[in-house]
Amino acid sequence: MTENIIKNDEIRARAILAGVDCGEYDAESSMNELEELAKTAGAETVARVLQKRPSPEPATVLGEGKIEELKELAQQMEADLAVFDCELTASQIRNIEEILDIRVIDRTMLILDIFAGRAVSNEGKLQVELAQLRYRLPRLAGIGTSLSRLGGGIGTRGPGETKLETDRRHIRSRIAKLEDNLRELQKRRDFSRSRRKKDNVLTAAIVGYTNAGKSTLLNSLTGADVLAENKLFATLDLTSRGVELPDGRTVLVIDTVGLIRRLPHHLVEAFKSTLEEAASADIILHVCDISDTEAADKAQTTQMLLAELGCGEIPVLNVLNKCDLLENDIPEDEDTVKICAKTGEGFDRMLAAIAKKLPESSRRMKLLLPYDKGGLTARIRESGKVFSEDYTEEGIKVDALVDKLLIKEMKEFEVAP
Repeated sequence: MTENIIKNDEIRARAILAGVDCGEYDAESSMNELEELAKTAGAETVARVLQKRPSPEPATVLGEGKIEELKELAQQMEADLAVFDCELTASQIRNIEEILDIRVIDRTMLILDIFAGRAVSNEGKLQVELAQLRYRLPRLAGIGTSLSRLGGGIGTRGPGETKLETDRRHIRSRIAKLEDNLRELQKRRDFSRSRRKKDNVLTAAIVGYTNAGKSTLLNSLTGADVLAENKLFATLDLTSRGVELPDGRTVLVIDTVGLIRRLPHHLVEAFKSTLEEAASADIILHVCDISDTEAADKAQTTQMLLAELGCGEIPVLNVLNKCDLLENDIPEDEDTVKICAKTGEGFDRMLAAIAKKLPESSRRMKLLLPYDKGGLTARIRESGKVFSEDYTEEGIKVDALVDKLLIKEMKEFEVAP
């Protein structure tokens, strides 16, 4: 896999982008995003073609005249790759390749290629390979000829050894094996989640549109070393770190895979176990790049995907990142904070807001314990945390984080801060 990625980075593919605008979504914005995806995959966009039509042409997506225009443009610009901003069938891939005489991939294949290059953990690699095989299985007739004629390149690499020319039976058995492996990993993840719940470990899932600054936030907040680049899907694998809140509690902050509009169903399914971290969190940190002109649309996309994952009942804190680039001030409230993930600006307000929104699992209390009740500090330590003990004439002054099961019992010893 590494050799393929290096090859693609050294020799950038010259890509021509194509799309059809049927009025279902903002096609121009989608094409802009496709260009960013192509750049992330290591391609240079040399031209774009967007045609308005009531519906895509069944055989070639674009109309007869437009596909000929695309062919001429591809020849003029010496393009060696055409990327379509929609899902293509096997016959469409074959038909378009016969006309253009260059390799043809679609939006999903491009995203899968980026995922293949970014997956680091064993689970991430398995998820990517599974998504690739599920997507390519019904398209073997189309992309098989593409590979045999032109060989490798963007849209063809993958973390597994399975070749696309292998017969369907072999691919189906590989899919079954991958599903079994992922089920085992899912059991372990479920066990870890239940263990965290049992141990009253609070979790905060960082979610948001790809390239919104989620990994930069985790790095700045916790000193983690997660890859943070100005590219789409810079990180795929889960990373979690503990952060202490102003009230003394510790929350486990988990970085999740970036979201994208029109996220292919195959990817949602493949990465469901990863995305489920958000569904089991105590709070969701929805990170938005507030300097992005499409911030509102991207936030809506994230909210829709969270709803699909069953996160509707979980408290959400909107974290508006890159506030240093804002021209107009945006007011904060209990559901919204402004930060700059790079500099740490606004982190104190964000942590205070997280503490306020999290369910009360423990409380920081100032206690004055009589000497004959000194053993209570040991009980506090078992499920909480003692910050300081001071032995005075009046008794033992204790500053502690008290588990919710002990709060009622400790009330009689509580003193003013």
